[in-house]
Amino acid sequence: MVALILSLLLPLVCLAQANDLQADAAGISQAGSIRGQLNDANPRDVYFLDGLRGEVIGFELSAISADLDPTLTVFDETGELALWRDDSAGGLGAQTDLSIARSGRYFIIVGRFGQQQGRSSGEYALLLNRKGVLSERGSSLRYGDSVIGTISDANPEVYYTFQARQGDILTISMLRSSGTLDPYLQVVDGERFVIAQNDDQIGADTRNARIDALIIARSGTYIIAATRYDNSAGSFVLTLEETADSGRGSTRLAPLEVAYGDSVVDSLDNQQFSRYYSFTAAAGDLVTIDLQRGDSGDLDAFVTLADINYQTLIEDDDSGEGQNARIADYRIPVDGRYHIIATRYEGATGATSGEYRLALDSLDNPFADLPPDTATLNYGTSVTGTINADNPADLYVFYGRAGEVVSISMTRVDGNLDAYLELLDNAQEVVAGNDDGGNNQNALIANYALPRTGMYTIRARRFSGSEGNPDTSGAYVLVLAERQS
Repeated sequence: MVALILSLLLPLVCLAQANDLQADAAGISQAGSIRGQLNDANPRDVYFLDGLRGEVIGFELSAISADLDPTLTVFDETGELALWRDDSAGGLGAQTDLSIARSGRYFIIVGRFGQQQGRSSGEYALLLNRKGVLSERGSSLRYGDSVIGTISDANPEVYYTFQARQGDILTISMLRSSGTLDPYLQVVDGERFVIAQNDDQIGADTRNARIDALIIARSGTYIIAATRYDNSAGSFVLTLEETADSGRGSTRLAPLEVAYGDSVVDSLDNQQFSRYYSFTAAAGDLVTIDLQRGDSGDLDAFVTLADINYQTLIEDDDSGEGQNARIADYRIPVDGRYHIIATRYEGATGATSGEYRLALDSLDNPFADLPPDTATLNYGTSVTGTINADNPADLYVFYGRAGEVVSISMTRVDGNLDAYLELLDNAQEVVAGNDDGGNNQNALIANYALPRTGMYTIRARRFSGSEGNPDTSGAYVLVLAERQS
């Protein structure tokens, strides 16, 4: 009688302890097995799995030790009891199926009969098996699932949902299995917009519906509407599949998301000679991209950095030594999204193939240690200032890479200013200067190749030599530009 009362109270105990169990639970796969030990010191083990509505999960709990009397309890993340089993077919253990009522996290408790007040102990084995998904309306599908359904006047359409990631590439088919059904498929995104539809499979002499190579533009929940053309009726088999190249950046329309510090390993061949990646960057970020050949193949790596519209900003073939490509310390011009194209030398017409490793890194802000009031510049920017007796010079700092070719101009706007420019390296040594290179008392340092990577300072001032007027003044516009090397 006491044992019976304890078994009836167990669901209430689980509900009261739901929050505590979440902290103790260990994740478990929907298809796998696990062993554990129950005794006075450990009267229960807690696991969790993430289930989708309509999934059918099979549980098989057995006692390995002869004196253990194990019990199986499952409840959802709100604490609602979903399943409780003690003995199956007179044996010590439980064998049962659970149909997931709603998507979410489910907690599995393997305990002994009587829990802490129980007396049995020993080793157990828990086997889980995802048996499939129910065909009923509203079930959630995973890639690889097939469901059987029926379309009729009373039930003219059936809906299923699935979770997808940006860059996934999918095939969805709806095949007639009986009746006169003329299948019709639609896929709807989270904003209720139809993103794909098909009546009769393209290029096939059939009325079956099939959506090929559907590229997921945004991660989220999607709906499959399985319906019919006209008044046809019958049974169908619907299948949701992920293509072999899904989620691997195989098309410009679905680049794979990466971030600073990430590295990706993949491969290129004659069928897939380019892969596409995207990342978010801020103006002034110094980006380094390495594309290194893997251990297999003869790949001659080639990498391109492009803007959001795939316009090339910079590209490289062999700067990473050998047949490795490297873009080092590229300065991002504006905030936004950027694309990386990992390919091979000569792209579509190239002959090399093999594995590669792509790494994306960003140099820490090179201006971080400067005084907060320091004026900094990026290539392609301009500033204005005024030179006079109270302000005889202005200083501007920029970061440059060895070999970059820069031009700096200082153009008078008003007054009689005789502009003078100096470029200083990180040691504050003057490496270039100019007085009247821009004509009419304007200064220009033209096409100067930076000797090393690091910080450079532009000093904008007025001419102060023995010839001419050393006390000129006026407003100016200064422009820093990168030229083709």
